[in-house]
Amino acid sequence: MSDVEPQTPDEQAPEERETSAKQEPEETPGFLDLLRPRTTLGQLAGGLLCVLLGFALVTQVRSTQRDTTFATARQDELVGILSDLSQRSERLRGDLRDLEGTKAELERDVQGGTALEEARRRATTYGLLAGTLPAEGPGIELLIGDPRGAVRSVNLLDTLQELRDAGAEVIQINEVRAGVNTYFLDAPGGIEVDGRILRAPYRFLAIGDPHTMTTALNIPGGVIKTLQNAGASTTVTPRTRLTISAVRSG
Repeated sequence: MSDVEPQTPDEQAPEERETSAKQEPEETPGFLDLLRPRTTLGQLAGGLLCVLLGFALVTQVRSTQRDTTFATARQDELVGILSDLSQRSERLRGDLRDLEGTKAELERDVQGGTALEEARRRATTYGLLAGTLPAEGPGIELLIGDPRGAVRSVNLLDTLQELRDAGAEVIQINEVRAGVNTYFLDAPGGIEVDGRILRAPYRFLAIGDPHTMTTALNIPGGVIKTLQNAGASTTVTPRTRLTISAVRSG
């Protein structure tokens, strides 16, 4: 028998072990490695495009639904919708005007303009009422002739009161500016008004609404009729612009 014994794996020569190691195949990727996601720039761009397309689709569907609602609405419903929109638009425009006015007033208040303007307005009103300022405006001219000398102080007082009741704001009688305490007295050759002797013809200038004052003077049994019954002549002339220059001393 041969003395040669078979070698065990541990007894293999180093050269044989090295050759075996070189011949072992490389490790292949596992199943989990194949499932692991790998994100690329192209995948990100594709996902973003899908999101944008989805958003556009939803918007288009909602718009189509609204258009379908109006398309199927009845005529009276559409009229109601239009009326409601018009009212809302008008309210918004009104609110805008109010806000703009408030803004302008606040801007003037910063400089004290609003308070100063209000003070001037009141001073002008009080001056006109007191008769210390001249005035201009629409009104009437009433001319009273007295060829027989029959006009009395009471007639002129009634005329003044009638004009005031008809809305006259400023009144002048000849060269006298009427005030809250104006008085009339019979005097030789004429009528005394606030200490001054006035003679015919008596000329009333009154600023106010011409139509209202003319109507008030010509009512049946009123001032004009009374003066005419006394023998006086009367002429009422509406004026688009009157200037009252007479003022009171205080």
